[in-house]
Parts: sequence; structure tokens; C-alpha cells
Amino acid sequence: MSFGFSVGDLLAVVQLANKTRRDFIGAPSQFKAISEELRALAIVVQDVEIDLSGKQCSENEKNRLREISDSCCNVLSDTKKVIDNYKELAPFPDVKPNSMKKAWKRVNWEPQYIRDLRDRISTNIVMLNAFNGRAVQSSIARLMQHNERRQIGAILEWLSSVNYVTQQSDCLSRRQLGTGKWLLESMEFQKLVKEPKQTLFCQGIPGAGKTILTSIVIDHLDTAYGNDENVALAYIYFNFRRSHEQRMEDVLAGLLKQLVQGQSSLPDPVKVLYNQCYSNGRRPKLSELSKALRNVISRYSKVFIVVDALDEFWSTDMSHDLFLSEIFDLQTRFNIGFFATARPIPEIMTRFRGLSSLEITASRQDVKKYIQGNIYRLPRFVRRNSKLQEDIVQVVTDVVDGMFLLAQLHFDSLIGKQSPKAIRKALKSLPSGSCAYDFAYKGAMERIQEQVSDRKEMAYKVLSWITCAHRELTAFELQHALAVEVGERYLDKENIPDIEEMVSVCAGNTSARQSTSGFHVVTTK
Repeated sequence: MSFGFSVGDLLAVVQLANKTRRDFIGAPSQFKAISEELRALAIVVQDVEIDLSGKQCSENEKNRLREISDSCCNVLSDTKKVIDNYKELAPFPDVKPNSMKKAWKRVNWEPQYIRDLRDRISTNIVMLNAFNGRAVQSSIARLMQHNERRQIGAILEWLSSVNYVTQQSDCLSRRQLGTGKWLLESMEFQKLVKEPKQTLFCQGIPGAGKTILTSIVIDHLDTAYGNDENVALAYIYFNFRRSHEQRMEDVLAGLLKQLVQGQSSLPDPVKVLYNQCYSNGRRPKLSELSKALRNVISRYSKVFIVVDALDEFWSTDMSHDLFLSEIFDLQTRFNIGFFATARPIPEIMTRFRGLSSLEITASRQDVKKYIQGNIYRLPRFVRRNSKLQEDIVQVVTDVVDGMFLLAQLHFDSLIGKQSPKAIRKALKSLPSGSCAYDFAYKGAMERIQEQVSDRKEMAYKVLSWITCAHRELTAFELQHALAVEVGERYLDKENIPDIEEMVSVCAGNTSARQSTSGFHVVTTK
């Protein structure tokens, strides 16, 4: 083949495609579509190389093939980078203790990002087929598929812009490995999973760990049924800071989006709904969303709906009653497993009377696992003293009384201690009961105030911004908010603070925490 450039350029595309595709082995189900596209790309590239072998090409053809080859390499390189970002080194039981292998992180890749990568790969396949003068009809079909995927993406984004994937990933990343098993193994949860039309309501006091347990439930269901096309999962993290996104119409639209975004094509009722509303420049009505939701749910043998912090939906406009009526009505018609958490508010608890329920508290075993898993954060003298470690685990577990957040706050208060005596003195003064949170937060603020003036001032600014904001701020937004100088007409980029420094000045404890979904203050709400 004489293209005026190395055959290796084209073969490199094949090798990179095959290597990238092999990396999908053991990956979550979301990556399957990308793997199939990569396989198709590798086959087409090989066909082009074989068919053009020994042929003379014009200068324009050489340039065109070079452009396509570069485009293929770029999209494959981008895909490879993203794959590497979603893998981590983790031990496997069948390898030696000192050996490590690559493992997939349990995260949900952004659907829009999947579509973008697939679109780019598909476009390159079409260009190669067109260049080679083969499979014209196939190329047309792929172009139609490409346009259809773009339309699906546009409809899903129109349906709802709310995305709980990053929050799910963040919550799950903060879970201490091994915690939450008591809930998954409970008779009530097993009944929810195995029997039709079941509801499990979990109420708990502020700080008991309801949100983290919700993320554990979502991950468990996704792991168990993620590859089952007949079972669907949709979830909601209610948040009082998102009241502007929590109208009843928004919630149903969000559920509908999650239930259809994994399908290869959108159900006709969703397309009809989009065409009717979009052309008239209006949002869908509650009755229209409810009708479309029923149609989509009917296509599955079972649907799980998981809702966290139902009380924070209640705190907006009392819509929780209407929402629960909708869910329970759906449950009478279809096989829906419904899991919900909330604080023990009488108006909400009344709606679940007679249904399966559990009280969520931080189990002693979970608290112990959390503390033991974080001992490495304490000073070295603690890590060298096994008796002191045992005392820390025992005392903190005893005083938290079912409040997981309190365990975190009490543990963080020990991080800066300088001696075993200081640790033991602090352990003796750890409070329990109703005043415990006030004591813990007061201690956090005292550690902030003990810093030099500049660090203390920045900490106050960080906490003020994320406390008073109407919604969670992204790291980028908070950085720029802190960079604004009163009286200055322009933003000086050299005044933008470092993210790690912003977290550090908050005294290294949970009074302010950065997550993948943004910055937020940890409170008992």
C-alpha cells in the first residue's frame, strides 16, 4: 500500500482499538456499547488496509486517509484516557499479597459522555467505509443511527437536566468498605428485592447515615440487575437546596429520563411528548408525564425506585403527599419495588403505616469499621499503639449512640492531638446525647480559629459561601467567588485560590467537604 505515509499509522489504529476494547473486560455494563463500536472500527480499518494494499492513491486520497487515521487515533486515545480514569489498582483474592491488578471503579459513566464517544467512533467508521467505497447502505444506516442518538440525547436533556450520578458516586466513595451489610441482609430488604410490589421505608434521626445507606442500596441493585434488560432502576436524592428542581413535574421527568436513557431507542410516547411540547415551547404537564411514565414502566418486568431524604422534598411545597400517591398508584398497576428514607416526621410516617419499615441507626459494627478504616489519618504514635487504637474505637463507638455523622466529627477532633495523653483526655470529654453535635461543631470552629489570621479568614469565607449558597457550589464556582475583590472591576486570575488550600484551611475536618458534585457543609439538617 502506497499512501505516502507509513502503513504503521493505519495499523496503529487497529492495535489501539483492540487494546482499548480488551480493557473493557470486567467493566460495568455501561461500557458494552463502546466496546462494540471499537470492535467495528478495528474491523473496518483492517478491511481498508487489505483492500488498498498495493494500490496507488492520489494526493487528495492520501491526505483524506491521513485525516481519517488521525481522527481515529484521537478518539481512541480519548477513550483510553477515560478508561484509565475509571480504573484503579485493587487487590484480587487470587493473587499474591504484594501483587496488584487493575480493577474497575463502581461508578456510572455519564450517559452524555458515552454518546459523544460513540458518535465520534461511529463517524470515523462511516468515513472509512465511504473512503473505501464499500457498504454504502451500511454507511447510510450508521449515519441515521448517529442522528438518532443525537436526537435521543437532545430529548433526554430536554426531559430533565438533573443528574444524580455524580452524587451517587460521591456518596459511595465515602462509604467505609463492609458497612451497610446489616441492611442488605435484613429480612425486610430481601423481601423488597425478591417479592413483587414491595415497599421498604427507612426512617432515622439526622446524622444516622441514611444517605450513605441509600447509595449502598442503589449500588447493590445496580450490581445485581444492571445487565438485566427486564429490570430498571431509578433513584432520587432529594435536597432542600434544590427546591427549584423539585417540583412534582421535575421529579417525574427525572424518573422517566432514567428509565429510558439506557434503551437503544426511545419509546414512542416519549417522542410524541417531546414533539407536542417542544414545538409549542412548553414543558410537559403532570398528567402527560404520568401517562408516559406508566407506558415506560409497563415495558419492564420489575422497576426499583429509590428515594433518599423524602423529608427534604416535603420541606419545599408539601409535594411529598402527591409524589407518594403517584408511586403507590403505580405500584398497584406494575411490579415496583419502592425504597425510601426520611427523618421521623409524622406526616410522612403516616403514609407508610402498615408497610415494611426499618429504623436506620449507625450500627456499632459499622462505626467500628469506619474508625478502624481511618486510623491511618491519626498521628503516628496512635498507629504504633494498638491499645490506644482499641480505646479510640471503643470510646467513640460508645458515645455516638447511632449517629454516624457524630462518629466522623468525634474522630476528626482527634487528628491534631500531639500525644497519647492528649488523645485520652479528648476521649474522656467526648459528649453524647442532644448536645453532642453542638460540641463537635464548636470544636471544629475552635480548630479553625487557632490558625494564623490569613488561613482563618479564608476558612470563614469558604464556610460562608457554601453555607449561604442556595445550592451546592462546584469547586470552580467557589474558587472564583473567593477570588472576587470588592472595588475591582476585573477578576484577577492570580487571586484564584487552590482547591486543596480551601479544604485545608477548614482544619482538615468535615465542617467543609469537597465532593465530585460540589462543595457543601456537613450539617444535621
